[in-house]
Amino acid sequence: MSKSPLSEQKTISINTEKSGFYEGFNRVVAVIPKLLIIILIAWVGFSPSSAGQVLLELQNWSTQTFGAWYIYVTAFYTLVCLGLCIWPRTAYVKLGRPDETPEFSTFSWLSMIFGAGIGIGMLTYSTAEPITHFANSPDTIRGLSDGLDINNVRNAYKWAMLHYGLTAWACFGVVGLSLGYLSYNRQLPLTIRSGLEPLFGQTMSGTIGNVVDIVAILATIVGLGVTIGFGVSQFASGLFNITGASWLIDNGGKPTLMAQLFGLTLIVCASCLSALSGLKRGIKWLSNINMSLSIFLIVFFILFGATLFALQTFFFTIWDYLVALPMMSITVWKNSGSETSIALQDWQGAWTIFYWAWWIAFAPFVGLFFARVSRGRTIREYVLGAMIIPVLICLVWFSFIGATAIDMELSGLAQGAIVNADISAQLFKTINLILTPELAVGLSILIVTLLVTFLVTSADSGILIINTLASGGSQNQKQAKHIIIWGLLFSMLIGVLLTAGGMDALRSVMIIGALPFSVVMALMAISLIKSLISDTSSIKE
Repeated sequence: MSKSPLSEQKTISINTEKSGFYEGFNRVVAVIPKLLIIILIAWVGFSPSSAGQVLLELQNWSTQTFGAWYIYVTAFYTLVCLGLCIWPRTAYVKLGRPDETPEFSTFSWLSMIFGAGIGIGMLTYSTAEPITHFANSPDTIRGLSDGLDINNVRNAYKWAMLHYGLTAWACFGVVGLSLGYLSYNRQLPLTIRSGLEPLFGQTMSGTIGNVVDIVAILATIVGLGVTIGFGVSQFASGLFNITGASWLIDNGGKPTLMAQLFGLTLIVCASCLSALSGLKRGIKWLSNINMSLSIFLIVFFILFGATLFALQTFFFTIWDYLVALPMMSITVWKNSGSETSIALQDWQGAWTIFYWAWWIAFAPFVGLFFARVSRGRTIREYVLGAMIIPVLICLVWFSFIGATAIDMELSGLAQGAIVNADISAQLFKTINLILTPELAVGLSILIVTLLVTFLVTSADSGILIINTLASGGSQNQKQAKHIIIWGLLFSMLIGVLLTAGGMDALRSVMIIGALPFSVVMALMAISLIKSLISDTSSIKE
């Protein structure tokens, strides 16, 4: 019998400061992202109009040039995760020692995974996504169904679940699986560069490794920026639904800049406080609250929403989504000169490509976080908990909350009040039609509370992960000053981008910033496969 592969692995050596302000950090990885963010803040802050235009042009170029890459590479991530889960040779490999037990209970583990991964998106898009595609989707563009008609409901859900289904969670899953295995089974640092060590070896200890971690930090920042941007917009809409204060919403029904900046300040301050308390205290506590409030909200819609219609939608969507997934995952629409082809390309760029870039930008933070909380789980258990179960939870949200909104539009009760509302307000418009004004205010308070805890969980986890990357994978609690610095940079970056072009500016920066890390993720997936084949072969022998 051969030796355990663990005893033969190479290690990555990452230089960290022994003293001073950056004690415990890799100075290059810690400083360069800050400088780049400060330069971006200064550029956008001093020239918001021109910066917004340039960012939009770069976004359009990136989407048109690399749209096909985003489509194909995310399909590859999905195949890797599902394949490793199904393949008996790898399915029962544990992230950690064979005798290691999970650090967190299953409930806390799933709560942290869902909260960090996609909780904010559920609150914003559980209503917005289905009802938007109910009005317009590739099927309506091609004349296969009619917008706002009963015959387009199943199509709407098919496209909605594409963006929140297996592919989305595979983006997070492949990073977490790679880092979890290579860190806990090969004793490499818990940082992104470790995911490439099986391909490039000791090279990842130096400059190239620093570049990889810097790219990951920048992707995390822009991904979190978009997430928090959507969150503070919905926060403002929720406060308006509760208080009716006119300064929160403009004449067009959109959150005002002042309201967004107010929400941003509140969220970042709370996030810094939570991050200072660490993973096992603040983040775990908030995640458990998130899950409990989420269950309450879902139960409410099950009891008082369009329950029968939602159940039908739930089961039809499972079938429709799984049948259509292979073709949806690899279809790339290009401009061939016809009006239909232009509309399809525009739709794919605005929705699918945007989502894939969002999930990829979010992946270094979420994936590393998944790895950090999943030690002691098998690969099959990890894929079930980090992909399959979250997809089912997303489907429940879409079915019971989104279907209720669609049913109200179909019945004429809403009369366009939901479908024509701003995305940030559609959930609140729905509950206003279900409940009396007093009860609607009460439920709005619960939703705003849930939103705040989701936002804080995402932001504080992000800050901790950035510090982990900047310190060469160290999981020790960092000094308060570094948490506060990142909190300030986050708030300033999001604030100036909102000022320059609102969510469009945030989207532009994110789509541009996600591209380099998508390449890193593809290499991480290949590295993981190589490592597992090598290690399981050695053990078998």
